[in-house]
Amino acid sequence: MLSLPLQLQPLSPPFYPANSQPKTLKPVFPKACKSQYQTERGLQFDIGDTFFRHESATGRDFGVLSAALYKQSNGSLRVLDALCGCGIRSLRYLVEAKADFVLANDANENYRGIISGNLSRISEERWVVMNSDANRVMTERYLEKDYFDLVDVDSFGSDSSFLRAAIGAVKLDGLLYITSTDGYSSGGHRPQHSLAAYGAYVRPMPYSNEVGLRMLIGGALREASVLGYHVVPLFSYYSYHGPVFRAMLQIKRGRLPDSSTYNFISHCIQCGNSQTVAWDQLGQIRCPCITNACVPNSLIVSGPLWTGPLHQASHLARMLNLAEQLGWISDGNGRNLEKLIRLMVDESDPKLPVGYIKIDEVASRAKLNSPSIGAIMNTLHEPGRIYFCGKPHLLALVMQIIDYHHHESFVTLCLLNP
Repeated sequence: MLSLPLQLQPLSPPFYPANSQPKTLKPVFPKACKSQYQTERGLQFDIGDTFFRHESATGRDFGVLSAALYKQSNGSLRVLDALCGCGIRSLRYLVEAKADFVLANDANENYRGIISGNLSRISEERWVVMNSDANRVMTERYLEKDYFDLVDVDSFGSDSSFLRAAIGAVKLDGLLYITSTDGYSSGGHRPQHSLAAYGAYVRPMPYSNEVGLRMLIGGALREASVLGYHVVPLFSYYSYHGPVFRAMLQIKRGRLPDSSTYNFISHCIQCGNSQTVAWDQLGQIRCPCITNACVPNSLIVSGPLWTGPLHQASHLARMLNLAEQLGWISDGNGRNLEKLIRLMVDESDPKLPVGYIKIDEVASRAKLNSPSIGAIMNTLHEPGRIYFCGKPHLLALVMQIIDYHHHESFVTLCLLNP
């Protein structure tokens, strides 16, 4: 007589005490989400009860453009969308970036129907939906040596616990798209928290948006170094809603060659000047405005942070060209995207110092009315009237610009790092 496997053996009758009744067990099914259809870049999708923000569309545009460029350069594209929500990013990677395969994961099992429904228009051979912890999924890919060309981690808050697992799941020279929505830490209001999450003690500085990006990239660099890699930022992007800090990083073999792009930043509350401080200069930090006596508590120091370029100009130029080819610029809705990318190209100059100073603050210190941004930019870009300053003091230089517009006695300045 054949014996059945253990899991197929007939169950013996249950035993119940004399005065008890068996409980009726109701089957548990995933909660059904109500349909709420949205459209993005011509693609219709259902968000159901998932967390979704229209304002994040620009960040998704940037991710798709970088993914498509990777596919063009390498011939194939496999994407791991670790926290996919309703699956709109996965859908856009499949349709617009022409990804060969997408693993769409979200820990919430109630979202499976929404995600699968949104991806159902694509051949099932090109995608799979999982409902598991993101770290577990990425770690399993690493252990199985199943590496991806792009890992997108759209996390919430400052949950940096995903970084190491995500880096391990990316191919060498592949892309890692990371996120932070922790405006409190970037603003310097929770230095102990930023230290625990990103290894950076961040204090309040007037350019907290930039600090948030440098904190995020620096945290990824630290985790990559542990694994024997380093990262190269292709672009970084801040959006006011949330706020949201996103960075697209390329994973490279070998630790960072030197520490010139992973340092500290100091800001002087006395004059408004900011500067990069190397590790071996920590005991010698001094602001140029301090001549004879040190002004007590005038310097604020944060770090270590990424102090290199926030963007790669060549990559952004290719993104803009592709956006034009896709019709994202000429469709009447892409003007802001074009303007933003061109601004990021200007910001990618490696000669630019960290931080910035607001014109209103400069005018307030100078006790003058501030000119328009356009007037200042026109003065700076006026051909044939360039003055190079070996050790520029940002506040003094911009104050001269303001003075020029009031007294017409100024020579255009070119702000360069010493």
